[in-house]
Amino acid sequence: MPLELVPVRCLTDNYAWLLHGNGKTALIDAPEAAPILAELAARGWSLDLIALTHHHADHIQAVPELVEKTGARVLGNARDAARLPPLDRAVQPGERFDLCGEEAEVIDVSGHTIGHVAFHLPASAMAFTADSLMALGCGRLFEGDAEMMWASLSRLNALPAETLVCSGHDYCRGNGAFALSVDPDNAALRQRLAETASGKRPCAPSTLAEERATNPFLRVAELRDPLGLPGESDARVFAELRARKDRF
Repeated sequence: MPLELVPVRCLTDNYAWLLHGNGKTALIDAPEAAPILAELAARGWSLDLIALTHHHADHIQAVPELVEKTGARVLGNARDAARLPPLDRAVQPGERFDLCGEEAEVIDVSGHTIGHVAFHLPASAMAFTADSLMALGCGRLFEGDAEMMWASLSRLNALPAETLVCSGHDYCRGNGAFALSVDPDNAALRQRLAETASGKRPCAPSTLAEERATNPFLRVAELRDPLGLPGESDARVFAELRARKDRF
């Protein structure tokens, strides 16, 4: 059976993700302790593991309180350990580890930061992408460059189409407005935005198939000519899209 997935809204627009199954509970990223502890208490779950995607404060700042109150172990990228809270388990991109009784794969998704990782659970068809691939968008390039981020998105885009993309923020309004500005004739995008605006569906999670159909940063092949970049590489088209989003 797939693991039970619970999104937890934190701060103003962050997502944390609780996973439960096989008698274990894990948390992906720790933006704010109170809503996470409340969700755990409401479900009668104890927290066993906190898996961290990257070092930004809005993804790690609740770790000390959560560890103190739950005794959870902390896992993160060995290559970024100096900028993360103390790790009980340091992993490397390409490594696999046990998460609630399932095998999880660590994927390098550097770009937003150097050392950003995603976690893919093939059996439950979930990927926790934080600020790399996001709902209708992708993260800003604070530390990496466009070529690096395009390589990271390409690794994620190679996952099965049914994979649930569990990203780190609800930026659907801004991301959706930008997507519509560069892809105005996309019927699937318009439908997704309408459903999100009406409350029929949340911003995240979404399937990778939905992101391929509506997220401009995965649609560089379709947008190459409309952007006036015929013959340019995918990475070059992505760079133009990212630059336009930064100015949007």
